Amino acid sequence: MSDQPHVEIYTKTACPYCEKAKDLFDEKGVEYETYNVTGDEELFEEMTERANGRETAPEVFIDDELIGGWDDTSALDATGELDEKLGLATDGGEDVVEHRELIIAGTGIAALTAGIYAARSDNDPLLFEGDEPGGQLTLTSDVENYPGFPEGINGATLVNDMKEQAKRFGADIEHGIIEDVDDSERPFRVTLSNGDVYTADSVIAASGASARTLGIPGEDELMGFGVSTCATCDGAFFRGEDMAVVGGGDAAAEEAVFLTKFADTVYLVHRRDELRAEDYWEQRVQEKVDEGDIEVLWNTEATEIHGSEEDGVESVDLVHHPEGHPTEKLDDEDTEERSLDVGAFFVAIGHTPNTAYLEDTGVELDDEGYIQTAGGHGAGQTATGVDGLFGAGDVVDYHYQQAVTAAGMGCKAALDADEYLENEVPEAAEAEGSAEAPADD
Repeated sequence: MSDQPHVEIYTKTACPYCEKAKDLFDEKGVEYETYNVTGDEELFEEMTERANGRETAPEVFIDDELIGGWDDTSALDATGELDEKLGLATDGGEDVVEHRELIIAGTGIAALTAGIYAARSDNDPLLFEGDEPGGQLTLTSDVENYPGFPEGINGATLVNDMKEQAKRFGADIEHGIIEDVDDSERPFRVTLSNGDVYTADSVIAASGASARTLGIPGEDELMGFGVSTCATCDGAFFRGEDMAVVGGGDAAAEEAVFLTKFADTVYLVHRRDELRAEDYWEQRVQEKVDEGDIEVLWNTEATEIHGSEEDGVESVDLVHHPEGHPTEKLDDEDTEERSLDVGAFFVAIGHTPNTAYLEDTGVELDDEGYIQTAGGHGAGQTATGVDGLFGAGDVVDYHYQQAVTAAGMGCKAALDADEYLENEVPEAAEAEGSAEAPADD
């Protein structure tokens, strides 16, 4: 359309957040131009100049106005401001947009598997992507342990293939962030962040978890200017630099190994004296240590990041204590401080479950916000304390957190929802009809 705003997206090769940005505008039916800066120094300089020095992708512009990266764009979409800028804004409000048998929160592995099974069971599922379409797996360059792929598969590719599979069976996928679920009446009332209201006979919460940050000085100020939570997205921008990765689990180990493709030296900063990663990733890290590509800084924590938007990350302050957890021992005489010169800083310290929209429901959450499900043996393992509301994937599982276990849980949730829809919802309708029968006589 001629009156449609001009949308431009600067991208790079193998950038999952770039794909998320494009998917968002595709879902909205908005045309856009893309500029791939990978290997194009002139285009990269153009992007950084227009983006006020930011060196990460994507960078989104609407009618020459800088919207920002994926986080910025997604945040605007959550408030409805993005639709206003695109001329797509609606009044929202209390009118119900649509009723579905089943609404699924998320489009990660658990949600998509649930969508596939639910669609095959003719339960008319509608999936809302949330602010992290595709979930954590879209940030993984190579998935080598998902059954059926002997040579491995790119995480984003696996997710996109599952989306197409779910759609082929009849599932609908829309971009939207669920802000509230009202379980005080049936059907459930599901409210999106833009004010749209949907109703559903059943809900599956498979909204995953979001990356945690350290909360240290310089982290927020330099996010996008050398600080990142996604090595596969941003690592190539800092080719030849020394880089730091904070964490000790699978994600930190994987990111450290990945970054050796670009970095001079990768410093893996961990507050304990051993990694928590699975044996495979420990071995990969050790190989890179032996080759001189990774240096592990044991019993060490970062306390402040230095740099500027103009020059990016320049250094990070560290503290070390021989017994670990040094920030808890800052006054100890054995605690040592040092500064490390790095050009990029990656945070990989775990995730927080996305369950804020369930806080006012009867769903039981643990102290960290993970959904408590029935578990045990037999049917109903994914059931929550609210009839008709089920949980699956990383929003439930804080222990295994594997793609294959998330898929298995998504399957269980869809089967549990199908049983609920088959047995409970029709039964409620019949009870309502029978209650009216005497008056008809």
